[in-house]
Amino acid sequence: MDLPGLTHHTARINGIRTHWVEAGEGAPVVLCHGFPHTWISWHHQIAALSAAGYRVIAPDMRGMGQTEGPREPEAYDCFQTAGDLAGLLDHLGLEQAVFVGLDFGIFAVIDLAHLHPERVRAIIALENPFYADRADITPLAEAADWAKSHFVHIDYFRTPGVADAALNAEPRKFLERVYYALSGEYRYLNVWEHPPGTPYIEALPEAPPLPWSWLTTEVMDAIVADYEKSGFTGGLNWYRAMDLRWHQRAAWRGHKTTQPYFFIGSDRDVDLEAWHGDDPLAAIHDYHGAVRRIAMVPKAGHMMQMEAPGPVNKLLLEFLAEL
Repeated sequence: MDLPGLTHHTARINGIRTHWVEAGEGAPVVLCHGFPHTWISWHHQIAALSAAGYRVIAPDMRGMGQTEGPREPEAYDCFQTAGDLAGLLDHLGLEQAVFVGLDFGIFAVIDLAHLHPERVRAIIALENPFYADRADITPLAEAADWAKSHFVHIDYFRTPGVADAALNAEPRKFLERVYYALSGEYRYLNVWEHPPGTPYIEALPEAPPLPWSWLTTEVMDAIVADYEKSGFTGGLNWYRAMDLRWHQRAAWRGHKTTQPYFFIGSDRDVDLEAWHGDDPLAAIHDYHGAVRRIAMVPKAGHMMQMEAPGPVNKLLLEFLAEL
């Protein structure tokens, strides 16, 4: 899938073959996706921001899309995943950029903001306002505890090979079902009603036929094509390294980011509902020292940048103008 003015690039960065796209000229804005996404999940934002005079850079994150995925989970620690972003700036000759992120993408951005604060002009977080980690228990231990009573995807992903084989065998079915389940048209936590041991694809709801109101067949075809080539192991390794990153973050736990910080959430997002405490918006100030604005988009789920591109793009342009 291509957009007017879009260019594709591949280079060896931070030790792995990295793919990214660019569009536009001006102040750099880097868009960092989560799992199971690719750069394509930002196609609405790439078009709007580049048209508004920004240089938009959207990488396929480590192990996803067309970016190489090391087989060992240890290669997905804070230093490597944040190092990918710093290495991309180095390769492009940029001292810093505004970083926009969602899901694992924003966690890598926050890691970069702590490890190399001079490289981050500002942070714009979508859906995930801060690390979802608890200080008293590791993420995988917490997921294993939950999984004693019901299905939990994080625990299902933990054992190498199991989820990999299942998702690789039916990439289109998995992607269509998980995108629908994460959208505002379904309540994702219904998936937890399935018993422990349920395969993820079976726990997910059957997706309606494409196209949807917010997702075209062309976009889904492009995402499926990338995962058919890459497989899902790279994306799953982000989960398998969650405890490793939890231990590494102890070095800056309790320290607030110092860069200008903006947040956009949606009122049907499962992460805000389940993983960031009872009042995540109020807690933002506990993690970020320069909070500029907090905004919510109605009637959208976790895929908000695709579900509600108009409101999301409007807020992004307002935030960037403030900088």
